[in-house]
Amino acid sequence: MYLSETEEIIAIIICCCIVIGFVVKTIQDIKSTIAEEKEKAAQQKADEEKVKTLISYLDAKNELIQTYLKTKNKIDQNSKE
Repeated sequence: MYLSETEEIIAIIICCCIVIGFVVKTIQDIKSTIAEEKEKAAQQKADEEKVKTLISYLDAKNELIQTYLKTKNKIDQNSKE
């Protein structure tokens, strides 16, 4: 009914292998999660830079439109006089 000494040693070795397998798998999962988070952070930073560039582009475009409208109004006022 009880295990022999060699069977107990084999069972202990198998248990140790299972525990080591769980530890290795957990470490791999942690490394992959960290890599994914770093990738997400890098992507977010790149997206923020793109948004900043777009905002500066839109500000410059708005400034050009405002300058055009002011110039057009001055021309219109001069032509009426």
